[in-house]
Amino acid sequence: MQFLELYVSERDRMERQVGRRIGCPSLAGDIVQDIFLRLWERATNWQGEPAAYLSRCARNASIDHLRAEHARARLMAEAALRSEALLVPSGEDVLAAREELDLIDAALLGLPAKTRHIFLLNRVHGRKLTEIAPVFGISERAVAKHMARAIEACAKARG
Repeated sequence: MQFLELYVSERDRMERQVGRRIGCPSLAGDIVQDIFLRLWERATNWQGEPAAYLSRCARNASIDHLRAEHARARLMAEAALRSEALLVPSGEDVLAAREELDLIDAALLGLPAKTRHIFLLNRVHGRKLTEIAPVFGISERAVAKHMARAIEACAKARG
């Protein structure tokens, strides 16, 4: 039997077989294509029934695919656990961040209300200096000076 005839006569059956095993008919076509490509590259003259040989190849390729998927899933789960562990701050980190935030809060409370409000609009609410100036009826340069004062106070508080 010629290679092309073998491909035409066995491809659909093999795709169904692989699809049942791996649970994904669309991926089964790729796996069967790879089987025939390897067969073509090897140009092997096998003994016995071609259909039985191809069924064995399909079974083995399905098993290899499932093993690779399980290994990939296991590696992804392990990587997720490792990255999750890196994202969880230690108790010391949380305490240090809270203390620093308390210092900054105290520094901001020590500023004039207008300066504190301008700082919060910019840094917390993401407003641009050009948006803040008309709210207070002052120039952008004056807003920038208020921001500089607030940033300096925060920097001094942090030590």
